[in-house]
Amino acid sequence: MPQDPRLDLEMAVFTEMMTARAAAFPAPQRLERPLDAARAANDALNLTLSNPEPVMAESSDRWLPIRGRRLLCRLHRPSDVAPLPVLVHVHGGGWVWSNVDTHDPLARSLAAGSGCAVLAPDYALSPEAVFPQALEEVAAVVRWVAAHGAEWGLDPARVVLGGDSAGANLALGAALLLRQSDPGLRLRGLLLDYGVFDDRMATPSYAEFAEGYGLTAERMRFFWDCYAPNPADRLSPYAAPIRADLRGLPPCLVQIAELDVLSDENRAMARALREAGVEVEEETFLGTLHGFLRARDHVAAARRAIGAGAAWLARTA
Repeated sequence: MPQDPRLDLEMAVFTEMMTARAAAFPAPQRLERPLDAARAANDALNLTLSNPEPVMAESSDRWLPIRGRRLLCRLHRPSDVAPLPVLVHVHGGGWVWSNVDTHDPLARSLAAGSGCAVLAPDYALSPEAVFPQALEEVAAVVRWVAAHGAEWGLDPARVVLGGDSAGANLALGAALLLRQSDPGLRLRGLLLDYGVFDDRMATPSYAEFAEGYGLTAERMRFFWDCYAPNPADRLSPYAAPIRADLRGLPPCLVQIAELDVLSDENRAMARALREAGVEVEEETFLGTLHGFLRARDHVAAARRAIGAGAAWLARTA
């Protein structure tokens, strides 16, 4: 298909670069199980964007006993000040791939720009672990930080929860779960980057950007089938937060990629949050595609979005 004239020039160049790099990591032409080969290729491709900058005062891998297993969490502390407010950041990847390594540059940038620590959980992936396991793991990490964060130099009273794509879904779902299960636990905010909020996939943006814009409608159907294979589970507001009673949630920042199948449901989510009385800041980044924050070192719009997210964290946490 011809290139969309709305596409940011740097975004177009980045997309061409990643398409060329992908040739070195052959994966099955179709998304089908088992996902081992596709997962390895996806992660290897994204790891070509790895960058240890900005350097932290501390970057370490920690382990938490969560739901009967040892859950890896990567901690970035931008300074030796203690205690630091903390962002629990949940990586995207359609619930089926990516990890704390693929999202490490984003976590570092948010930490450096905000002055907050960033704690990134390596939650269980689907389809091996289906809804609600990843959601419950994220909620359990937040509970641990609220109860024991001071042991790691974190301020248990200043916790923000956030993520990108499927990570934003898990962050918002976990916030709803914690509102129900732990009413005394007060999050300071929710950072929601181009999240998955609605399982119905029926918005105009799903039709407009169904093919040729990176994240396709077909791929989103596959992701939902992996994460919530039981259709009844998708009726849960913890799986599809657009269905939730959103009252009482903390302030939110919603960042939207313009040319994305998910753009309309992100706008609908921001609108629903406002209607529920939640303080919301919302910004659409023109000409960008789903997942554009990974292009930090190549696309100015990604750096602007990360900078805006970091500034919001600094004044919210």
